[in-house]
Amino acid sequence: MSNFIAVLSSRLEMIFDPQFLAATLIEWLLNVIVAIAVFVIFYLLWLLVRLILRFSLRRKVDETTFSFIETIVKFFLFVVGLIMALDSAGIKTSALLTSLGIVGLTIGFAARDALSNLISGILIFIDRPFVLGDLVEIDGQYGRVDRITLRSTRVVTSDGRMLAVPNTEVINKTVASYTNFPNFRIDVGVTVGVNEDLDNVRRLLLSLVKDDPAFMAEPAPRTVVTALNDYNVAMELQAWIFDERRHVERRFELREKVFKILTQAGVELPFETIQLQPVEVKLKDRGGDQPTALRKKDVSTNDL
Repeated sequence: MSNFIAVLSSRLEMIFDPQFLAATLIEWLLNVIVAIAVFVIFYLLWLLVRLILRFSLRRKVDETTFSFIETIVKFFLFVVGLIMALDSAGIKTSALLTSLGIVGLTIGFAARDALSNLISGILIFIDRPFVLGDLVEIDGQYGRVDRITLRSTRVVTSDGRMLAVPNTEVINKTVASYTNFPNFRIDVGVTVGVNEDLDNVRRLLLSLVKDDPAFMAEPAPRTVVTALNDYNVAMELQAWIFDERRHVERRFELREKVFKILTQAGVELPFETIQLQPVEVKLKDRGGDQPTALRKKDVSTNDL
């Protein structure tokens, strides 16, 4: 028992010895400085690698592939730099990695969505349903693809909002791309009266896109009847445009032109209305000077 107390006392004296504390603190600070220096070196290395990638691959691969390569290299250098920085600080990374492996299995079950997004992000880069700058519609959300990360796809909408769509939704849901093909058709619908001359309406509609340089001559534009309703005839102007990225703007412009040319030509554009007509109701008087609805009834005590 006395030996144990002596050993404990000597250890406490050594721990609280000013010289030992100073030496330990200096050693710890040096390790921290070395670790920070290692991490800074890897950060500068990443800047150099990114610069080399931009000069060597920017013109050889498209923007989407370049972004994917850049993300993978950045992640790799960050992990290696972090491990070497921790090792320089005196932290045994082998034991740490073993512990992280065990903990990672536990976290993996709790972070299934994050892992699914990571795998889906890699599949997007491989499958390439769209590239950066494409106009897409994902689950009803329309916009321009601004960035593709390993977790989400960033889409900028027409009203300036940034949407972060999880990559699992991109993989599992329907994605409509508006910029994968050189030709894009816009359709503008209109309803005319049942007594209108359809050939005349067709001529008016086709005149809007015939000489417009924004629209293609081949495939040729056309006007079709889409429905025969009770009180109107539904028609649709179908025209192909050169710049598919401006299809929303072209559709707005063409819809306004359709309305103007048809109204100026006197074409009836019927729409469902509800017309209320006042009906005069007369009440017959069955006795007395007052109408039945307004006549007062005398109540006597015999009626109670």
